[in-house]
Amino acid sequence: MNFMATKIPSKPPVPRPQPQREDDGGAVVLERRPEKTKPPQMYQVVMLNDDYTPMEFVVMVIQEFFSKDRETATQIMLKIHLDGKGVCGVYSKDVAATKVDQVQDAAKQAGHPLQCVSEPIE
Repeated sequence: MNFMATKIPSKPPVPRPQPQREDDGGAVVLERRPEKTKPPQMYQVVMLNDDYTPMEFVVMVIQEFFSKDRETATQIMLKIHLDGKGVCGVYSKDVAATKVDQVQDAAKQAGHPLQCVSEPIE
């Protein structure tokens, strides 16, 4: 039996030469290129207003899970109450998701319909 190739074999890729420079001794030295990394995408944790969750509970949750003092927590709670939503903090994706889960678990255990979401910051 004779087997024939159906297509022409491709040539192996040729490695691209790195930029080189010579030092005073005549040796060739490769230059390092610093890698540019982007900072991670940040997410804001937003609490949503509802007509049932007591304001004092919202203040307590903001103090406990977002490490805010009472005055700052009260200001955030009033923003939530007046504007319909308020930013409680800005975190990396995993930390923001954890904060949302903590708030919703605490609200569920207390029997409140408080909602909390995380949104990417653009």
